[in-house]
Amino acid sequence: MNHWLLKVGARRRCAAAVRPVARVIGLPHAGGWPSAFQTWRRVLPEHVELVVAQLPGRGMRSDEAPLRRVAPIVAGLADAVADLEPLPTVVLGHSFGSVLGYELTKRMEQRGLAPELLAVSARQPPCFPSRAPFAHQGSDDELIAHLVRIGGVSADLLTRPGLVDTALGAIRADLEALETYDRPPTGTAVPILSLGASDDPVVVAERLHLWSVETTGAFRRRMFTGGHFYLYDTTTATTIAAELLAALPDPVTAGLGQPA
Repeated sequence: MNHWLLKVGARRRCAAAVRPVARVIGLPHAGGWPSAFQTWRRVLPEHVELVVAQLPGRGMRSDEAPLRRVAPIVAGLADAVADLEPLPTVVLGHSFGSVLGYELTKRMEQRGLAPELLAVSARQPPCFPSRAPFAHQGSDDELIAHLVRIGGVSADLLTRPGLVDTALGAIRADLEALETYDRPPTGTAVPILSLGASDDPVVVAERLHLWSVETTGAFRRRMFTGGHFYLYDTTTATTIAAELLAALPDPVTAGLGQPA
């Protein structure tokens, strides 16, 4: 697996491996690690491969400098996706990951690898760009206060200064990439599922339906509760996973359960 994408291990009920017949590409929030999607591995069936973006500056790439613009991040992800075995795919982005997912989907289209569905979560559409004051320009204390307010920092992390410094570097870089991102001139033909939480303190829920202007394909919107990080809740993930799987080819005709 390319270092840009980490395969989140599937459950094993028997010794024989299960050949994947479809794939979900997960793109986490600003500063997020692949572990953010551990809940999703538990709710997806074994025959659906889950790969999650691992960006520079975190995880096994913590010795690399984080990237601060969307374009080079997407370029690396697109090359990594092109190296994978072709499978019917859903792209799922959360918060900052929604922007990456949107741009990655367009790159995949250009390469003849268009996904079946793009699911964008907890992020307003590109027609509402970020406005000053920008979070990435704030002090460490201001950034930490923002993260605490939206539920993005655990109390345990705040007691470990070394981890805080490392995490803030990746978060600040991702926020800079997000807040300097401009709406592209063209959208996508891939269907979009817009997801959000009505009690999200970051996103204006009424704006989420305007993701519809970014696609010439089908569009749906689903709303939940649970704050900005609602997507990682097991119950919510189970519900959304069913919608994502419905966008993929029939698992029976695709060879569900055939051993590798």
